[in-house]
Amino acid sequence: MYSPEPILEMRGISKTFPGVKALNDVQLTIYPGEIHALMGENGAGKSTLMKVLSGAYQADPGGEIRIDGKPVVIDGPLAAKACGIAIIYQELALAPNLTVAENIHLGMEIGRRGMIDRQAMAEGCGEILKRLGATFGPRTLVADLSIAERQLVEIARAVHARSRILVMDEPTTALSSRETDRLFALVRQLRAEGLAIIYISHRMAEVYELSDRVSVLRDGTYVGTLGRDEIRPETIVRMMVGRDLSSFYKKDHVPGVRNAPVLEVRNVGDGARVRGCSFTLHAGEVLGLAGLVGAGRTELARLVYGADTRTSGEIVIAGKPADIRRPQDAIDAGLVYLTEDRKAQGVFLDMTVAENLNLGVIGRDARAGILNRGKGRWRAARAIKSLTIRVASPDVTVGSLSGGNQQKVLLSRLLETEPKVLILDEPTRGVDIGAKSEIYRIIDQLAKTGVGILVISSELPEIVGIADRVLVMREGEIAGEVGGETGYAITQENIIALATGVDRSLMAAE
Repeated sequence: MYSPEPILEMRGISKTFPGVKALNDVQLTIYPGEIHALMGENGAGKSTLMKVLSGAYQADPGGEIRIDGKPVVIDGPLAAKACGIAIIYQELALAPNLTVAENIHLGMEIGRRGMIDRQAMAEGCGEILKRLGATFGPRTLVADLSIAERQLVEIARAVHARSRILVMDEPTTALSSRETDRLFALVRQLRAEGLAIIYISHRMAEVYELSDRVSVLRDGTYVGTLGRDEIRPETIVRMMVGRDLSSFYKKDHVPGVRNAPVLEVRNVGDGARVRGCSFTLHAGEVLGLAGLVGAGRTELARLVYGADTRTSGEIVIAGKPADIRRPQDAIDAGLVYLTEDRKAQGVFLDMTVAENLNLGVIGRDARAGILNRGKGRWRAARAIKSLTIRVASPDVTVGSLSGGNQQKVLLSRLLETEPKVLILDEPTRGVDIGAKSEIYRIIDQLAKTGVGILVISSELPEIVGIADRVLVMREGEIAGEVGGETGYAITQENIIALATGVDRSLMAAE
């Protein structure tokens, strides 16, 4: 699998910021030709450790970094590059106005007679692009590439620089399933060529599929490393958060399937991707909506919310017909929707936490057109406390927060409208294990207060763990239901059976 001699050893690495010990005596050992996953909650120290490795941060005195068994001093990005270290961050560091070749050679341009030799640069990276399976050429403008293709440019840049250690930070966040499969094939190819790959991800399935070993950090300390045969989701979770996986999905609310309906969707469709969908959501119930990619789950939610135009059907909220033609109509009727793309369609990254939290109700306290900023700050402080949003102050920008805390800010804004119905579309996408646990707790507490909650999720363990019933969509229609009074157990196998059209006689009973 990998060489018996490590290519990288980080020993006793600590990093102190004013008032905060971000890393405390952390160690990490990486071998050539291995994919080594680095896991931990947001704030566990993963990014800080990698910034020490990249030269962006200087570690506290007393630690040591070794490359090929020899101590090295990494006092800046150029020193890291000289050691063969390359990092591909989640936010790609490319110049979109330059060509692929110009980006690959950035900082290492080839000159001729005092001029940049673009021909030589194109020829110099063409073979690498071909080897990596690129479908674009070295003269292609980066602005014209997809996210997956831009990521490939970053990898090509690392290979061109003869990097031996490649760090990949959440590389699949913005990729489709097909693009993710291609990336995995490329990562395995690089491993076979002898690169050491440090892979940071919150997605347990990716880690299980790709990793040769997994190291876990918690609260800035090193917890341990698992070999390939030891990698199990429950073991990793226990190391990351200090408790068992079973505690994640603990339900204190009583399933509300016998309560009064708060949302009735009758024969809703858009004439194309969603056809004749009907279901009922009860007060205090957590109703799951599952299905394969492209089944129409998000499309159905957007029709109910009024974000897209429905061509058929009616919607009833708390027993009253709701004429929902736009999102504001839904909000006025007591229905809110947490989008699956919080950065593009949810939070305002350059605004403060307090401003984001108050956006939906900012006019409630205004008098004669003057905003009551004191009431807004009180509301923000209350939300930060009740949803355990980890933030130094309500005045910091949302863009500076972790994914889990951004999600809780968005959820807080929706809850300030005091909804009867809450639709959550991929509520834990891109957040760490600890934040997932907190979001599940919030869902459970909301159900106890009588809010009807519809949860859309691609993670089947999540749906199975938190839902009282599960609707399954297939090809734009609701194919069936499990849990509740159906007689069918809420299991991953039963959900997949409905999603793929398997004979129901093969499904497991309660």
